[in-house]
Amino acid sequence: MFNVIVNCHARRYKKIVAETEKRLRARGIGYRIFYTQRTGDACKYARSLSQAGGREFIVVGGDGTLNEVVSGLSDPSVCTLGLIPAGTGNDFAAAVNIPRGIRALGLILDGTPQPVDYIECGTRRSINIAGTGIDVEILRRCAAMKHGTNKGKYFRSLVATLLHYRGTKLTVTAEGETKEYFALIAAVCNGKQLGGGIPLCPAAKADDGQLELVVVESPKRSQLLPELIRLMRGKLLGRPITHHIPCSAAVISSPDGSIFVQYDGEIEEAQALNAHLVSGKLKMYRG
Repeated sequence: MFNVIVNCHARRYKKIVAETEKRLRARGIGYRIFYTQRTGDACKYARSLSQAGGREFIVVGGDGTLNEVVSGLSDPSVCTLGLIPAGTGNDFAAAVNIPRGIRALGLILDGTPQPVDYIECGTRRSINIAGTGIDVEILRRCAAMKHGTNKGKYFRSLVATLLHYRGTKLTVTAEGETKEYFALIAAVCNGKQLGGGIPLCPAAKADDGQLELVVVESPKRSQLLPELIRLMRGKLLGRPITHHIPCSAAVISSPDGSIFVQYDGEIEEAQALNAHLVSGKLKMYRG
């Protein structure tokens, strides 16, 4: 029995659902469909369904919907997850070679689920990238905009953030060491990219049992744009301002108080990002 959780704001979700139903019925596979209307619904569905014994899930949506479902599962180790990418960025789908749209259903119907890692972050989880810094400021500005397309709002938010963002004081603990940084961005990575294709950590693998901590110190104002261009090209890991630390756990906090953290693009205020990797417990249909 597949529990299909659908984001009603996803691209072409009606066509995807219709084709999914058609192909599931043709194979005699049982299913139930649950539609989300607002942020948090997917998490609630995943929690209640898994607590009631649900084990097989299909997510129709993007990184945010996937994050909510993974965060909501009562015990990921007994669950199998399929993803039909239909969001704006689909960053985790790209990291694990899941094709966009209905083509992903072929992996679910004909493939074999494989283990993937995910990140436990206290009250919630992340399956792709969790962190704080300039990416959070961009997302916060974007969320506050009422008009325009998602891509248009993101671009305007990016430009505004570049004009105003100066960095933030952070305390980072990993591998038994605690250091302080004035950082542009600090993140723990299970996937390779964020923001719809920005390759923050090309070295990351979602099934290698290793968490990748990336801290980028805030450059001089005159060097901010060139360093961001290097980030967009996946060339930032080798820069002197970047600290790349493979680890199993990390804590990111601010000496000035709480921080805003993005978990696969979903933002929450927290006292700290306290993250540790859970390896190989969740199974997922992927490339």
